[in-house]
Amino acid sequence: MTTHDFIFDGQRLQARPSGALFWPERRWLVVADLHLGKSERMARRGGALLPPYETQATLDRLGAEIEATDPRRVISLGDGFDDDAAGMALPDPVCHALQAMAQGRDWTWISGNHDPGALNPRLPGQVKAQMDDGLIFRHEAGQGPDVSGHFHPCLRLAGQRMRCFLAGTDHLILPAFGAYTGGLAIDDPVLRALVPAGMAIACAHRAIPVPVTGQAARPKPTRTRQRA
Repeated sequence: MTTHDFIFDGQRLQARPSGALFWPERRWLVVADLHLGKSERMARRGGALLPPYETQATLDRLGAEIEATDPRRVISLGDGFDDDAAGMALPDPVCHALQAMAQGRDWTWISGNHDPGALNPRLPGQVKAQMDDGLIFRHEAGQGPDVSGHFHPCLRLAGQRMRCFLAGTDHLILPAFGAYTGGLAIDDPVLRALVPAGMAIACAHRAIPVPVTGQAARPKPTRTRQRA
């Protein structure tokens, strides 16, 4: 797997093609917007019926990242669940899978706008409004520099729409990690205001850095590192 190492707020971080962020010095794995239970929530609210496989697909990808990086801590940057009821309704096999992933490591759920309530007692870890430990981790970008999610950034590259990281001076915004999640283009005024210039890192078969300026973003070759 070809990842991309970069510096944000003085820290060397690694963007992984899955959309997960790894902090090698701390061995922390960070993901945003899992939205577990999305199909259940949509069915409950009378919305479009989605195939009920997104939770397992997200868990499979998360498990692969944990196996590859062996993190000391896992941080979910909010909206880990599509709403509080979806989090409480997760079936036992899903809860058991998350418990198994958390064995031997710390696990933190940052509260998001979709899941501000209490954590399902069958799940591992603890809930925090944000974390400030070397870097500030929160759900939605605030007073920077900070690491956040919420906006599900994406870009078009080689004719395809791809999830991406978006990094500027004050904000590092992660892509949505969960299946069946939409996205906001990086040239949207909301994201332009947060990151007027910097770098996007597309999540493809490898992590592809793309400069972000006031003009349309274009791919720029850059050195990457090969990681397991």
